Amino acid sequence: MPIKILIVDDHAIVRKGLIQILTESYPDALLFEAINSEEVYKLLKLHNWDIILLDISLPGRNGIDLLKQLRSDGIKVPILILSMHDEEQYAIRVLKAGASGYINKNMATEELTLAIQKLLDGKKYISEFVANQLLEKPQVENEKNILQLLSDRELQVFVHLSKGKSVSEIANEISLSVNTISTYRSRILEKLGLNNNVDIMKFAIENGIQ
Repeated sequence: MPIKILIVDDHAIVRKGLIQILTESYPDALLFEAINSEEVYKLLKLHNWDIILLDISLPGRNGIDLLKQLRSDGIKVPILILSMHDEEQYAIRVLKAGASGYINKNMATEELTLAIQKLLDGKKYISEFVANQLLEKPQVENEKNILQLLSDRELQVFVHLSKGKSVSEIANEISLSVNTISTYRSRILEKLGLNNNVDIMKFAIENGIQ
């Protein structure tokens, strides 16, 4: 029986690239696409999935929120998280939330087939970097670990702010109100001990956060 893989990403060009990679490795696989959480839940009712490939940066309910909801609903399908963000920011966070693995989209071509096979074998996929991170004892004084103080949504907003985006741009991109984004921004500044957006961008640059 061919494997069934659900690709969840709101960018058509990304889905097309993933389909191309997967088709080369699994020519008989049945590949389906979804662009948001509503479509995911509709498709979950139609098929028994072998793997879900889930992007973090979905409009509305983001990938981490959707991951947590799926696990809360008892969905046990292996979920491989895809993101443009560095592993250091998100990998351990999503693994703790119930993900079966994490891949940076920039490395997807090299790692995707390996990760898929790991998940099909009933294992989790983590890179050597993440394995080392899990083995290291957390150091509270390390500034990068301060980001653990942020909620998943606050971290998402932080990353956008660190790229110089305005509150209104972020609100439009992740389908939340300007007031909501402003509230998250205020919480981020308070938790990180920063004063403004310039401080956020400086913090990100100094700590190699993209």
